[in-house]
Amino acid sequence: MNRRPSITRRLTLLFVSASSAVLLALGVVIAASVEKHFEEQDMDALMGKMALAQHTLEQLKSQDDLKRITQLLDNSLVGHQGLEVIVFEPNHEVIFATPNANFPIDLVAASAARNPYRSITWAQGEQNYRGIAAELPTGLLTRTGARSKVIVAVATDIAHHQAFMRSFLQTLWFFVAGAAALTGFLGWAAARRGLAPLRAMREQTQGVTAQQLSYRLPVESAPVELAELAQSLNEMLARLEEAFHRLSDFSSDIAHELRTPVSNLMTQTQVALSRARSADQYCSILESNAEEFEHMARMISDMLLLAKAENSLVVPTRQTVNLAAEVLALFEYYDAVAEEKGLHLALEGDGEVSADRLMLRRALGNLLSNAVRHSAANTTVRVRLSASPNMVSICMENTGDAIPQEYWERVFDRFFRVDPSRQRSSEGTGLGLAITKSIVNAHGGTISVASTGAVTTFTIRLPRVP
Repeated sequence: MNRRPSITRRLTLLFVSASSAVLLALGVVIAASVEKHFEEQDMDALMGKMALAQHTLEQLKSQDDLKRITQLLDNSLVGHQGLEVIVFEPNHEVIFATPNANFPIDLVAASAARNPYRSITWAQGEQNYRGIAAELPTGLLTRTGARSKVIVAVATDIAHHQAFMRSFLQTLWFFVAGAAALTGFLGWAAARRGLAPLRAMREQTQGVTAQQLSYRLPVESAPVELAELAQSLNEMLARLEEAFHRLSDFSSDIAHELRTPVSNLMTQTQVALSRARSADQYCSILESNAEEFEHMARMISDMLLLAKAENSLVVPTRQTVNLAAEVLALFEYYDAVAEEKGLHLALEGDGEVSADRLMLRRALGNLLSNAVRHSAANTTVRVRLSASPNMVSICMENTGDAIPQEYWERVFDRFFRVDPSRQRSSEGTGLGLAITKSIVNAHGGTISVASTGAVTTFTIRLPRVP
C-alpha cells in the first residue's frame, strides 16, 4: 500500500538535496583549489631548480668542468629536501643523479621531447612524484660547433601533499555530510513550522458539521499563501450552508405539501367508511379524492421535470416561435379567470425566438397564472416584448403585493412562498416558478424578478439563435 505524499517530507528532501548539492559542489571546488595550489607551489620550486640546473650546465666549458658536474649541481641544489634531479644524455646515459633519484627514463625523455617543462606525475613503489623535464644546452661544443644538449629532469616527492589531501578530503566530506544532515533537520523543522497554519486550518475544519455550517475560517490571521484557500473554503461553506438550508426547507415543504392531500384522503375515506352511504355520496367522495390524486400526480410530474432539467436531461426541440401569438393564446385561456377579478390583459411589442414551443408556452403560462393569481382587482397584467440583434426580452408585470428584495432570488426555489406560513394553495403545486426557471435555463436564457412599489415584473431574456 502506497503511503500518501507528505509536503513536509517533500520539503525536507528538497532542502537536503539542494544543500547537499551546493555543499558537494563547494567541496569539489575547494578540493580542486587546494590541489591546484599544491601543484603550483611544486611547479614554482621545480622551475626554480630547473633554472639553476640550466645555469650550471651553461657554465660547462671543458671536459674537466663536465667531470665536476656532480659537485656543481650539488652546490646548486643544496638545502632542498625531497628534491631529486637527474641529468642524462639523449642516449639515456646518466651523467648526474641525486642519491635517491628514481626516474622512469623513458617517460622523462618522452616528456622532455614532446612537452618540455610540463608537469608529469608518476609512482615508484610507494613513492609518488611530480616533476618536469626538458632538453637543455650545455656550454660544451660538439665537433660540428653546435652546443651539446642533455636531458634534465627535476622531481619532488608529493607524498606529504597527498597525505594532507586525504585528511582534508576526509574532513571536508564529513563536514558536508554533517551539514547536509543538519540542513535536513532544520528544513524539516522549518517545514513543520511553516505548515503549522495549514494543520491549524485542518483542525478548524474538522469542527464543521451539519449543525455548524455557519462556522467560517479566520482569513485575517491566515498567512498570505493560505488566505485565498481560507476564503475559498469559507465560500464553499457558505454554499453548503445555503444548499443544506434549501434542502432542509425543501424536505419540510414537500412533507407539508404531501401531508395535506394525504390527510384529506385519509379523512374523507375514514368518514366514508364510518357508515353506509348512498351511491351519490360515494361518488362525491371519490370525486374529491380524485382531485387530491390529480394534485399529487401533478406535483410528482413537476418534480420529475425539475430533476431532469437540473441534470440536463431536458433537450428543447427548437423551432421558430412567434412570441406575440403564444402570449395571445394564453390570454384567451386565462381570459375568464381575469374577467372574474376585473383584470385587463395587455400585450405590447412582438418578437420571434428559436425555442421549444410547448416548453416556452408552459413557462409563460406559469408566469401569467402567477400574475393573474396575485394581481389586485381591477388592474392590468401587461406583457412587453422587445428584441435586439441577439436577445429577446419578455417582461410580465402585474400590480399587487410587492415581493421584498431579499426574496427576489429565492422565489424560483421549489415550494418557496413569500408568505412565511407557506400555506398550501389549492391552485398550484408551488413548483411553477422553479419549472419556469429550468425551462429558461434549458434554452440558454435568464429570468429575474423585481418589485417597485406595488408593481412586480418578471423578465425573461432568451437568445434569438441558440
